[in-house]
Parts: sequence; C-alpha cells; structure tokens
Amino acid sequence: MIYLDNAATTVTKPEAVVQAVSDALRSFGNAGRGVHESSLLATRAIHETRIAAADFFHAADPACVAFTSNATEALNTAIKGILSPGDHVITTASEHNSVLRPLYETEARGVSLTILPVDAYGNISFDDLASALKKKTKAVICSGASNVTGNLRDVRGIAAAAHARDALFVLDAAQIAGCHPVDLQSDGIDILCFTGHKSLFGPQGTGGIIVREGLALRPLKSGGSGMQSFSKTHPEQMPAALEAGTLNGHGLAGLHAAFCFLKETGQDNIRHQALALAKRFFEGVKDIPDIRFYGDYSDWDARCPIVALNLGEEDAALVSDTLSADYGIATGAGAHCAPLMHEALGTVTQGIVRFSFSFFNTEAETDAAILALRNIATARRQEARP
Repeated sequence: MIYLDNAATTVTKPEAVVQAVSDALRSFGNAGRGVHESSLLATRAIHETRIAAADFFHAADPACVAFTSNATEALNTAIKGILSPGDHVITTASEHNSVLRPLYETEARGVSLTILPVDAYGNISFDDLASALKKKTKAVICSGASNVTGNLRDVRGIAAAAHARDALFVLDAAQIAGCHPVDLQSDGIDILCFTGHKSLFGPQGTGGIIVREGLALRPLKSGGSGMQSFSKTHPEQMPAALEAGTLNGHGLAGLHAAFCFLKETGQDNIRHQALALAKRFFEGVKDIPDIRFYGDYSDWDARCPIVALNLGEEDAALVSDTLSADYGIATGAGAHCAPLMHEALGTVTQGIVRFSFSFFNTEAETDAAILALRNIATARRQEARP
C-alpha cells in the first residue's frame, strides 16, 4: 500500500516509537500510583515526555503540559474550561468538528458564537476578525492549518489581534504540530491543543493541552489523580488539574520517542521533504483536464503537505475507492469532519479527495500516485465519450 492519508494519521512511525511502546507494554505499571519499580518506570517516562513536549513547543514550564487522549479531548477541555454563559467566542468556517461541536454546545448554554467566513481559497480575512472582536470576546479559537486545504494560518497575527482586545487565543495544532514550528511564547498562544498521531509520529491515543502560566481552566473530568485522595475535589494545580484517571503511559512512552526523533531529524528537514513530495504531486497532476484544486498553492512555505482536489464532478469517494482498490493508494475522501469548509467550497455533495504526504513517503510513491490519477482521469474521459 502507498499511504497518502497522513493528515488523518501517520501509519509509518519511527522504529524508536514502535520499540518504546513495546518496551512500555512489557514493563509499565500505573504512573503515580506506587513506589515500586513498575510504577516508577511509568512515572519517569511520562515526566520525561512532559519535559520533551514543553521543550518542543517552547512552553514556560513542563507543569503547563497536561496529557489527553487526542486533540479532540484537549479542545473540549479548553473550550468548556474557559467559556461561560454571556461570553463571546470567535472561530472560523474552516474548523474541524473537534472545534465546532464543543462550541455549538457552549452556544446552546448561552455563549455567543461568531464564525468567520472563508474566501474561495479557504482563507479568513483579518478585517473580518477585527470587526468580530468585541469587549466581551473571551477567546479566538482556530486551527493552525486547514485539514481540508492545507492552508496555513497567520497564527501570530491572529494571536496579536485577540490579545489587543484582551481575548485569549486557543490554537488547534493537530495539523501543524511536528510539521511546522510552534512556539507558545513567541506565537502568543494561550492554550495549545495537539495530537500525537499525525505529524508528531506518535501513537494514537496520545495528545495534550498546554496552558499558559497563570491561566486556570475548569477541568473536563475529575477522579483519580494519585494525590490528595481524601479531598472531595480534584486537585487544582497543573498538570493534575487536567489529568484524571490513568494516563496512556505506553502511548506516551512512544510519544517521547517521537519527540526525540523530531528533534534529531529536524522539523525543517521533515517539513521540506514532505512539502517537496506534495509539490511534486501537484506539478504532476495540475494539467489533467477537469481537475479542480482546493486551497492556495501560490506559496508552498505557507502550506501543509496536502493536495486537495476533485476530478470534474466525479464523486470524491469513488475516486478514492478506485485509487485504493485498483492501485493500492490510500487517500482521504469526503467531508474530513469540516462541514462549514465544504459549504464554503461548494463540495458538500461531492466531497474532496485529499492526498497528504509524510516525511516517510518517497518520490517513487508520489510518481505512482500521479500516474494512477492520470489513468483514472483518462478512463473517466473515455467512458464519457458517446
């Protein structure tokens, strides 16, 4: 199989990640729940991962990092932890349902919600953002890049606009963490939500939320914490405040190995290689008759390694199924959990075929995908002839 659905999850992981998970499965007890060696192994591993995450994202203190099962849980924690009835919040039409659905829930409870529109390329307007900001705006919440089009956001610009009106900035880094640099302090991020299983090359079931020092959130969950067990309330100090129950120690051991791989290999090297493959694919298919691209491809440095397209009016799922069944090429197709973006792009019924590339893909795989899409397009035209 040629795997080009990396925006959903990366399948090929560094061997060190696989080994770390395997070793943890053989040795870890419950972190923070004992002083025996198995418990201490897990405790130390999770602490090391916390330090690595803080270093990777330039957090002020490892204690600011709380681990979750994925970006969805992190975003739910952020959104429901800072918003109250009467608050105003801003997001965009390009967001994933991991942002939209929790916001709709808070809206039903009395939070005022503004959704910024996107243009034909899927980009927002800073004029629209400036107009939407109000005195009662509590937060601006958006992704670092669209999971549909691959367009990057001006994270620093959005953060600066939010802070100018005393609003918080919450970043969904699911698509950019590991691929593009994220610096909490320089970028002005108040809350960062990330997942481990995409470009960080970590295991599924790992992720986290990083909260600026001095900012307190209502916890999404309460329960066992391994500390203050006789208290009726959950601990308030980070990171325990946002971590209830047994953490995924096995997965977090793998995530630590992933952070080490990223640091050793270099994010710039990883990004440039993946983007070079995406650009190679784009150049190889752009002259196919009736092909339509979604997103802004004018500046590859302002993109994730995603190429979103359709062949004429052909159903995206059918094209993706043909790529898989006839050519052994895995792609993503459909709505990609971003309904408002598809409404803006006019692809609600058709969907979009998404090719997303990874550091571990090759030029040979990319060329095979080019040839396959050309063959499908040729067959489609021949079938359409009378």
